[in-house]
Amino acid sequence: MIVRHLADIIGSERDVKAENGNWESRRLILNNDAVGFSLHDTIIHAGTETLLWYKYHIEAVYCIEGEGEVETTADGKIYPIKAGSVYLLNGMERHMLRATKTMRMVCVFNPPVTGTEVHDADGAYRPGAEVKA
Repeated sequence: MIVRHLADIIGSERDVKAENGNWESRRLILNNDAVGFSLHDTIIHAGTETLLWYKYHIEAVYCIEGEGEVETTADGKIYPIKAGSVYLLNGMERHMLRATKTMRMVCVFNPPVTGTEVHDADGAYRPGAEVKA
């Protein structure tokens, strides 16, 4: 069994912040936990816009606080996001995430991330390292 507390993650190496200051991702479960997914408690700061394209991952996002929108760049379709909304990037869609009010999101990635990834020029994370048992 694995038990972790958000308070212990904040300020640790699992507390990853975007270089541009748009978001913070507190990585609760990672690839080396060997459970087949990663779980993140993520803050998207108000007034930000971030281009993302998880072309190597499926991501599910559940908004528990705040407001914003996600726009799929291929068709320009905009989806409003608020507390209680979930979106699933099951087609690995390239998207723009905008926060009008600071959003707190619970994010699940498959395959799991290692925790050290940074977004590349496309807004993607490269596939993670092998699972360590």
